[in-house]
Amino acid sequence: MVDQVLVLSPTDILDGALDHPILAAGGALDDPAVVVDLDRSMSDATATTVAARVLECDRVVVGRSTRAPDAATRTLAQALDSTVASYQGASIREFVSVEDPDAELAAVFERFHENPYASVVASQVLRLGENLSISEALDVESLAYSTLLGTPDFRRWLEGRGPRPLPPPAPQEPVLIDRRDGLLHITLNRPERRNAYGAQVRDGLVAALQLALMDTSIEKVLLDGAGPSFSAGGDLDEFGTTPDLAIAHLIRTRAGAARLMARLADRIEVHVHGSCVGAGIEVPAFAHTIRAHSSAVFRLPEIGMGLIPGAGGTVSIPRRIGRWRAYHLFVSGSPINADRALEWGLIDQINTE
Repeated sequence: MVDQVLVLSPTDILDGALDHPILAAGGALDDPAVVVDLDRSMSDATATTVAARVLECDRVVVGRSTRAPDAATRTLAQALDSTVASYQGASIREFVSVEDPDAELAAVFERFHENPYASVVASQVLRLGENLSISEALDVESLAYSTLLGTPDFRRWLEGRGPRPLPPPAPQEPVLIDRRDGLLHITLNRPERRNAYGAQVRDGLVAALQLALMDTSIEKVLLDGAGPSFSAGGDLDEFGTTPDLAIAHLIRTRAGAARLMARLADRIEVHVHGSCVGAGIEVPAFAHTIRAHSSAVFRLPEIGMGLIPGAGGTVSIPRRIGRWRAYHLFVSGSPINADRALEWGLIDQINTE
């Protein structure tokens, strides 16, 4: 079914199939990901015991299902990192519904094995983050991100990208602010770079959000983007340019927009359109309301760079769609359209105009 990935039954897990160390000699990963067959019948008691074993293990464990889940299946699926299923159930957040689970798993694990360390760390961060406050979870995300910046997988991506000059200064104000009575309208304004979340856009957005935080007479914040895309995510020309990883961590967490977005969430509405990549959905996902144009497309490509989402996405996105679907988006790197984003709860409304 899936080459080079162990496929286990719940009984195999009870028998200790997950109990051997994840690290082999020299720190190499040994079977870092496995699939569990959720079509096998099991009692509620068995599901509870197997779920506990899964939560104790270090491996990524992904489910495969082709039938409607019963209570035991749901119990086990909640302990997994994600489940690929042919069952079409939008309300089951642990499931990613697809037409062909085997083909989807093959594609996901091909990407997993291209960047296994980032894929494993993403699982750990999501599991930790769901039990932490937003502020604490953002620190965990950033510390993990800084760790991955030092890995061979990220260096390989940098070498493949090749040397690039830093982005030129914005030819206009990178973020526009328009105050009208109780409304603060913020517009990302680097359309020539598809509103990439580089240093200038980040700093401009942070300054605007700080204004809203300090001024309680601002009743509503509207955030949108100029040009054909809301935001193409982090500016790739700036990746890997901060030499001190500790400083990079502090910049992400104390000089980024995520904490401010979370604190202002109840007052923020975001209008997105076009490409919403990486930070282009990670930052908006903190807001209380996201309205998307029907043509909007959402994608989280960081695992393919040997990294994890680093603009708050391991915190904001699972709080909207659950850590199971979030993990699938991270590792697959596949885009989803506005209809699926609405179905999952990543956005709140689709606009056609």
